[in-house]
Amino acid sequence: MNPNSELENLDLIDLISERHILVRRISGEAWNDTSEIYISNSEWYIMARIYKKQPTISYVTKNVDISRQAIHKFIKNLAAKGLVEIGNVENNKKEKSIRLTVLGEECYEKNETLKAQLENQIAEKIGEDNVKALKNLLALDWGI
Repeated sequence: MNPNSELENLDLIDLISERHILVRRISGEAWNDTSEIYISNSEWYIMARIYKKQPTISYVTKNVDISRQAIHKFIKNLAAKGLVEIGNVENNKKEKSIRLTVLGEECYEKNETLKAQLENQIAEKIGEDNVKALKNLLALDWGI
């Protein structure tokens, strides 16, 4: 049986979900095969939100679709791995900021390269024009 034949009967939502799970798994395996530092998908998601920025932790919790408690746990894990630093916010004793360390930026950039390689593999299979079209469709305002 053709593995893609199972996808033919899926609706849009399930089809997007299946492809998302597949590319995240492949992307995660590519990272884990080349690095000794395990980074979960949720940790990558947080790292992407803070790359080249120094947002407050409360900003991250409001702009990432993960529970506040889980975000604090992931940030603690990222800090323990030496990937982020937590600092004080000027003129605010209550608020904390977060930024990637040099190691965190190196990991993030290496992972971006791995994802670009995966995107190239997809483009080789389905065509560069189709990848561009897909990216354009996904970036549109869907009004939902």
